[in-house]
Amino acid sequence: MLYYELALLKSPLANLTYQSETQIEIGTKVQVKLQRRKNLNDAVVIKEVEKPSFKCVNIEEITSEYYDDKMLQVSNFISQYYVSSLGEALSIYNAYNSEYKAQENEIKIDCDIDLSKEQQEAFDFLNNKKQALLFANTGSGKTEIYIKVIEQHIKEGKQAVLLMPEISLTPQMQKRLEKVFGESIAIWHSKITKKKKETILQGLQEGSIKLIAGARSALFLPYSNLGAIIVDEEHDESYKSDSKPRLHTKDLSIYMAKKLDIQLVLGSATASAGSFSKVPFFRLDKTFYDTSKQYEFDEGESCLTSKIVNKIGSTLDTDNQVIVFLPTRANFKYQICTSCGKSVECPYCSVSMSLHKNSLALKCHYCGYAQRIPETCPSCKTGIIHNLRVGTAQIEEELKEIFPQKVVKRFDRDEVRTDKQLKTILNEFNKGEIDILVGTQMLSKGHDYHNVKLAVVIGIDSVLNMNSYKARERALSLLIQISGRSGRKGDGEVIIQTKNEEFFNYYLNESNYQDFLETELEFREDLYPPYLKMAKIVFAHANGIKVKQELDKYITILKARENIEVVGFGECAIFKMANKYRYEIVIRSKNVKAMLTTLHSVTSPMASVDMDTIY
Repeated sequence: MLYYELALLKSPLANLTYQSETQIEIGTKVQVKLQRRKNLNDAVVIKEVEKPSFKCVNIEEITSEYYDDKMLQVSNFISQYYVSSLGEALSIYNAYNSEYKAQENEIKIDCDIDLSKEQQEAFDFLNNKKQALLFANTGSGKTEIYIKVIEQHIKEGKQAVLLMPEISLTPQMQKRLEKVFGESIAIWHSKITKKKKETILQGLQEGSIKLIAGARSALFLPYSNLGAIIVDEEHDESYKSDSKPRLHTKDLSIYMAKKLDIQLVLGSATASAGSFSKVPFFRLDKTFYDTSKQYEFDEGESCLTSKIVNKIGSTLDTDNQVIVFLPTRANFKYQICTSCGKSVECPYCSVSMSLHKNSLALKCHYCGYAQRIPETCPSCKTGIIHNLRVGTAQIEEELKEIFPQKVVKRFDRDEVRTDKQLKTILNEFNKGEIDILVGTQMLSKGHDYHNVKLAVVIGIDSVLNMNSYKARERALSLLIQISGRSGRKGDGEVIIQTKNEEFFNYYLNESNYQDFLETELEFREDLYPPYLKMAKIVFAHANGIKVKQELDKYITILKARENIEVVGFGECAIFKMANKYRYEIVIRSKNVKAMLTTLHSVTSPMASVDMDTIY
């Protein structure tokens, strides 16, 4: 009898020991029984061990799927650094299938791109440094450089992955990549069908697919010979996972590239402070087309002031298009009673529900609860509800009333739920069938809008005033990205509604963004990342007294730790979520080993750990 240590996929449990009469290769995916569970559970063979002192259960089935040494190595790092079980770390990967064999494939590449002098210098720099940041202004031709990097590796018989922060970027990028790489490219994200995923996984292993473009999960596919990782819009916080393991795909790409000798290209017009300080960069500030931008500021109290409406009207009169950005979807973010002053909160979360007029409902954007719009205040039963902080749906409604002859559409997660809807609305906008596009951060995600001459930015102060050390970076980066959608060719205008004109006006030009990063890094020294590590531990439980006691216990424990500083603790910003009360402790340290040792010592079942927290 042989004995093996197994990691249970998607399980927080530590590795368990099972037995088998058959010799099993390390990394093989198997199926086993767990106590009190009827269905078989997937697990991965980690190592062969000596016969234990306790009785073992048999491994039920041996599958044709397996995880190679590189997957095991990276998963072990994820488990240690992002504080998860090995089974949880391995579960983010799609396994290899031993039934798929590498084949000879003739790959045709139709790349007629001639790089400019500046682009060629950037390309040479990226090749020379192996892992580097392409810090390139909006419209400077990052995509052409990406394509040249990918072409180089495919011609060497290798594969490449192009990561994008979310699928809203993929339709336009897909067209450009398919034109060059034909059938050797595949698009990967959560919305594609199971059958399509299986076809892609087979093509990757057999060698017919050489390039994967997609969201962060695209990094964890069974590549047969990965030569390049490209992370587009590397500053985007969508690369940080909000579920366990709470890894940051951009940061993990840097680790994998160095560990596995893979070329890495990080790209952004608004590089993150962390990448700017740690990774060699090439500054590409010459744009492909001659463009100029005119910025105007508006301090008006209402969202659609006469200044903004007049500017939109004059832009539409010249047959040009407009985009309007707001950080909030729905009609209104808050509903406040004019009598008692209380907001209409979700019964399961301590957050105000958002008003969705089209659905005739109030919805919670955290747990999904929805209810009818109340006629009077639920708290005092007499007061009238007043709506606060306008959202995309409300602006869309008002613009339709102001410009009844024009086509106004919304571009947010309420309106765009599928890949087909996404492609449809982008195609309609680029064909000129939509005059005004109102949206959230999805508008800023690198789209190449052909005829946009005006970008209206509303609500940027709510981003700037967030309780986060990254608030300034987040707000300025977002504003520059949205501004970059206007005037891709020729002149463009941007009108910004803000009470912080002095801050934004000083750094708004993309060429000044490097100055901002240098100033910001001086401010963060000895206080915040990238100079030290920060982590957040969240305690959650349905019993508010129990979870508070658990918090108090760990505050005492953590304060006694050497090389660890407790920065703050108390109720989470959203104190109650999905009927659970939530408290948090934020810690920091210059000593990575001390930080990880401390985080792994937090064994409370109520606790979840967020290493390198972005808040």
